[in-house]
Amino acid sequence: MTSRLSVNARRSAAGGWLAALGFGLATAQAAAADLAITVANVANAQGKVLVAVCTAETFLGPNCPYTAAEPARPGSVTVVVRKVPPGTYAVQSFHDENQNLELDRNFLGLPKEGVGFSNDAPMRFGPPRYADAALVVAEPVTRTTLTLRYLVER
Repeated sequence: MTSRLSVNARRSAAGGWLAALGFGLATAQAAAADLAITVANVANAQGKVLVAVCTAETFLGPNCPYTAAEPARPGSVTVVVRKVPPGTYAVQSFHDENQNLELDRNFLGLPKEGVGFSNDAPMRFGPPRYADAALVVAEPVTRTTLTLRYLVER
């Protein structure tokens, strides 16, 4: 009788472990979202529209952990950044007209290409604050829109 209980107990424990493992795998697969960013006010079809999804530490820098790009076209372009873990991020975008993967600036340091940030965060005498651009990314899909601003006369 003891061996019968031991076998049943082992089966039950194994079943619980497998269920927990299955739940863990399902959670790991579900713990990523697609972030669909509609970039409005694209001036022309030259180059690409680049977006970067940034943490507070990487915001305004070149090392944001999640990036994507789409060919530019006048008006709006939707760029989808895949597999972003749920959390709070800020999106920065620019219209890379010459496709050099850099935000070109004039002699005063102003961007020569269109730039934009999530929440259309205000740029008062410089780049926006992370808190103004922050948005929550949730699974399975989060959608947002931002508007490019061309700060230098074209």
